[in-house]
Order: sequence, then C-alpha cells, then structure tokens
Amino acid sequence: MDLPRFGGSALTDHSLHIPTSNDQANLNTNGPVIPITYVPARNTIMLSLALAWAESISSLDIFYGANAVDYSGYPDCRPEYVRSFEVMANLATKAGVESLDPENSFRIHAPIIQMSKAQIIRLGAEMGINYSQTVSCYQANTNGEACGICESCQLRKTGFSQAGVSDPTRYQINN
Repeated sequence: MDLPRFGGSALTDHSLHIPTSNDQANLNTNGPVIPITYVPARNTIMLSLALAWAESISSLDIFYGANAVDYSGYPDCRPEYVRSFEVMANLATKAGVESLDPENSFRIHAPIIQMSKAQIIRLGAEMGINYSQTVSCYQANTNGEACGICESCQLRKTGFSQAGVSDPTRYQINN
C-alpha cells in the first residue's frame, strides 16, 4: 500500500517535520487537535484489507493492535472507532449480511486498547517477546535504530521505565 500517495502526514510526507521531544509545542497532549503524524485513514485501510482477507478465508475474527491509553490522539485508535468498524464490517460484507446469527458475525478484537504502555510491555515480557527485535520509532534509520526523540520513542521509553523492564531498544548513537 503506497500510503505516501495520500500525503498530509509527517510520517508519509518527508517535507513535513516529525515532532520530537525538542518540539514540546508540537507534541499532542491528547487534546482535540489531531497530530501531524496522523496518516489519513491508515487504520481504516489496513482493517479493510484484513476484513476482505478474513471474509475470503471464512474467518470472523480480526485482531487489531490499537491503543487508546498511551497514544498520540489518533481518531482510529479509540474504542468507539473499533466498535463502529465492527458494525460496518457486518453491514458491508456478504458474510455479515447473510448471517442471521449474531454469534456468527465479524468481531474486531483490540486486546490492548485499554492498556498502558507499561502494561503492554509487562505482558509482552511475560510472554517472552524479544523487544530488541521491535521498533516503535517514527524515524528509525536504515539500520533499524530508533531516533530516541520522537513522540513514539518517548512513549516507548516511558513505558519501559514505568514497567520496570530494561529497554533493549537500539538507539542512534547521537541520542
């Protein structure tokens, strides 16, 4: 999916500046302003693709890693969005329309939506997740090293600290 074609986001349009911890005025405080890192309809596009695939393989369960607690204020990471997408999935698909049984309808699962970053990190550590193989950075380099200063890196660092788990993230040398 060529998301840069949509533009309008600092994550897809390299002419726009990705806010960092040095840009406190530009960082969202979960207020009504959607941050410049919001990619227009990104999660709707991805969930729509997942829905089409799920229907084609006769699966009714779609899992979505959205988080509404420690997030940047993206509208498609809220519980009401997930509920609405689930309703839409059952109205807009053959499987949803033909099903007469509510138990046999599409379900969008968002298991971490109400968890803090610290809770997510603790759960992952308990499950044996190798966090050194993951990157949350908005502007990681080609070696997969995180910048350490974008909002996503700051949320990740805070999550590891609050979870009491050592942060194995590979950060760029200048941070």
